[in-house]
Amino acid sequence: MNVALTAFTRRGLALAQRLAEGLGSAGHTCALAVPRRLAEGVTGYDSLGAWTGERFGQADALLFVGACGIAVRAIAPYVRDKLTDPAVVSVDEAGRFVVPLLSGHVGGANALALQVAALTGGQAAISTATDVNGLFAVDVWARERDMTISSRTLAKEISAALLEGKPVGFRSNFGHPCPPGLSEDGAPDLGIWVTDQWGEDPFPKTLRLVPKSLTLGIGCRRGTPAEAIEEAVMEALEGLGLWAVAGVATIDLKKDEAGLMELCQHYGWPLTVYSAGALAQAEGEFTPSAFVASVTGVDNVCERAAVLGGGRLIVPKRAKNGVTVAVARRLDI
Repeated sequence: MNVALTAFTRRGLALAQRLAEGLGSAGHTCALAVPRRLAEGVTGYDSLGAWTGERFGQADALLFVGACGIAVRAIAPYVRDKLTDPAVVSVDEAGRFVVPLLSGHVGGANALALQVAALTGGQAAISTATDVNGLFAVDVWARERDMTISSRTLAKEISAALLEGKPVGFRSNFGHPCPPGLSEDGAPDLGIWVTDQWGEDPFPKTLRLVPKSLTLGIGCRRGTPAEAIEEAVMEALEGLGLWAVAGVATIDLKKDEAGLMELCQHYGWPLTVYSAGALAQAEGEFTPSAFVASVTGVDNVCERAAVLGGGRLIVPKRAKNGVTVAVARRLDI
């Protein structure tokens, strides 16, 4: 997590420096900045509002060492959405009380507050209802596993149902054990389905949690536009969730293919390339092509690339308008 820290007094600065060191040792990337009057050997800023606005759009978390009110006023103009806002935590300069102010679950503010409290010996003042009642929190569970929540409305309904003691079902296509407080028995009206598929729901109201389980293997003719590649991808993903795509894999000859790069950039998919030699080492049965072998040095690009990208081939080679697509699925989610 990229954590931006600030403080407003010399005592607060000393604590912020200690926290930056401790959080850094725990694997976080920390950047400390303070008002210019305190900036001796530390990055300084002229305006807290400007610093907050810049960091709000860049950092994963903001950590204010000082009064909660200062933090609240600083972030107020920038608060937009619980699914996209960064975590915001405030700790007093004595380190006694650590308050997650924003994005406690999805943004990770609650978890960060607990880490800060462990470093200061203070108390994390966590107030989210599922936490204080010791109940399953669907957004935390999904975040920890890098899963996309299909509906924030249903996620809220599930939290409300658990708080009211109502049954909530659970199904997983990936073998996840049923979390405490949920049930794999019976037929409740509301439930969670961990899946990368789109189709008939197991519950009347089904919240899908979609893991990054799929790798797209793609081959294409030189100069194929992004739109043509996208059309072929969508056909290959029929019945599967677009949110489940973890990335794209292809041969290194296509590392600078403009249409492919444009598509990956549009969806935020990482692009991994393999040499012909590496593709040839992929294990499994693949659809051979003498023409592809004559051009690339390996008899199949899309299927082999998908498998090397991770998992078992579930959609074999599909060809459309000079584009070939295959899909592999990881089960170790």
